[in-house]
Amino acid sequence: MNIVSYSFIWLPRIWRRVREYILRSLFYTYGREFRFDPDGVYSFRTISVGHHVNLGSRPILLATRSFIRIGDHVMFGPEVTVRGGNHRFDLVGRFMDTITEAEKRGSDDLGVVIEDDVWVGTRAIILHGVTIGRGAVIAAGAVVTQDIPPYAIAGGVPAHVIRFRWDIDSILEHEKALYPPEKRLSRNDLIRWRPEGSRQNEVDH
Repeated sequence: MNIVSYSFIWLPRIWRRVREYILRSLFYTYGREFRFDPDGVYSFRTISVGHHVNLGSRPILLATRSFIRIGDHVMFGPEVTVRGGNHRFDLVGRFMDTITEAEKRGSDDLGVVIEDDVWVGTRAIILHGVTIGRGAVIAAGAVVTQDIPPYAIAGGVPAHVIRFRWDIDSILEHEKALYPPEKRLSRNDLIRWRPEGSRQNEVDH
């Protein structure tokens, strides 16, 4: 392979890493081993990211008057969208595009929280006011409009809980292996977050 061919392959990759390094400082906070696509769309100053996070390819993360908070060990598939706010569309006699940020209500920008150990699939959409619980999996193409409990697998439009990754005893064992006592979820927490009849939807291991 000649020098020209070698440069053609590696220079775009090097430039991409340089851009990622420069843009990283624009986020409100970020942790160790944080990776993101510099060609994605971000509101930067309203996004807080933990350790060991990969935001995937071409994501859109936007929040103007609220925050998007992402925990540790989170991974996105390609083209995930996270919207921390909403437009007003309730004012009679006004075009929607003429309504300013100053006219927004508190309920129009509720932010998004994605807790630790979450996997968000390709082209999933997460809307404002949503908390995605620790250990959850969001299926590709899901539109998440309400909170997803810890260790749930959710999918659909709108997204709903399909099943849980493990039974409660397995989750408690998992929590014990990964988190100090003061950060572990309790059995009562896990029972409270599970909808009625969810035991039939648990994954057996």
